[in-house]
Amino acid sequence: MTQKLILVLNCGSSSLKGAVLDNDNGDVLLTCLAEKLNLPDAFITFKANGEKHQADLSAEPNHTGAVKALLEEMKARGLDSKIGAIGHRVVSGGELYSDSILITDEVIAGIEKCIPLAPLHNPAHLLGIRAAQNIFKGLPNVAVFDTAFHQTMPEHAFTYAVPHELYEKYGLRRYGAHGTSYRFVADETARFLSKDKKDLRMVIAHLGNGASIAAVANGVCQDTSMGLTPLEGLVMGTRSGDVDPSIFSFLAENANMTISQITDMLNKKSGLLGVSGLSNDCRAIEEGAANGHKGAQLALEVFVYRLAKYIGSMTVAAGGIDALVFSGGIGENSELIRSKVLSYLGFMGIYEDHEANLAARFGNPGVITTADSRAKAVVIPTNEELMIAHDTARLSGL
Repeated sequence: MTQKLILVLNCGSSSLKGAVLDNDNGDVLLTCLAEKLNLPDAFITFKANGEKHQADLSAEPNHTGAVKALLEEMKARGLDSKIGAIGHRVVSGGELYSDSILITDEVIAGIEKCIPLAPLHNPAHLLGIRAAQNIFKGLPNVAVFDTAFHQTMPEHAFTYAVPHELYEKYGLRRYGAHGTSYRFVADETARFLSKDKKDLRMVIAHLGNGASIAAVANGVCQDTSMGLTPLEGLVMGTRSGDVDPSIFSFLAENANMTISQITDMLNKKSGLLGVSGLSNDCRAIEEGAANGHKGAQLALEVFVYRLAKYIGSMTVAAGGIDALVFSGGIGENSELIRSKVLSYLGFMGIYEDHEANLAARFGNPGVITTADSRAKAVVIPTNEELMIAHDTARLSGL
């Protein structure tokens, strides 16, 4: 084990995820999840060596309290003195950052400037950054941006067909998300297929409660489904994905809803949850569909159909397709979703190998298409924390 470990932090508005990684071999030595932050019953759960335990955060139920509790846990395990740097997931760097960067006062100001592009996420990331700077004094901190990978998109891909002055004045354009995952998966796919990344035309689907898809060619992102915010694109757990923008005026006039109510509905009450009326969890949706739940069956078909359509469009963006890649919690574990998606792609010469598809679950990568398919569909587990750790070690000189 290296003497310099990396602490990775991912802060939400009411949560904090943390992981202590050995950057040399990718081993995860400790993880934590703080929940219900800013509420009286806040708590944090630690996991190491397959065992879990919880700690109460009611004395300081915020991000600072969570980081302090994490430090105490690390001390108890003799890990605190081995931390060499801290990496932070940051959702939006806008057009300011096309790569990860050491955090300075100027970078903090830049993240603050991007708050309008990620109003739910960037403020929470800043809380985590400041807590880490105060509690782990003297250690370098690195920001790793979800949007950075997508900064290679050509202008015609990121531009909305609205008055151009809105982009010039307010930065209204498509930014994408999940970029850290895409960067890791693109590299892993090339390695798994024994190809040079620059020679592969990849369409990568990152499927989880939040879901998106990206086209990668010549080693860089050409297009992605998420836009100004993570609401655009695919059907997700609670997000609607693409809708007619006139839904706002329609619901304002007919349902007496405000802009904030409609935005909240599209982000938190739509997607699989909204269509099914059952759950936002794909596992519950699949189980419900198998048991005859009509809402779950419809939600499943809408999810798969939208994804299959986007695969076609991203194939255009990539200039063709050599590899269709499934990743993320759903992409890695749901053979049913993958099978249904592939059933739409026969016209592209892409055919499912059923037994291989069944085998590629629970962390097992694999090619899930037949030998005569014109392109390979593969399952590649993502590891955003390790990607963040690699960037953090590189920029910190470890």
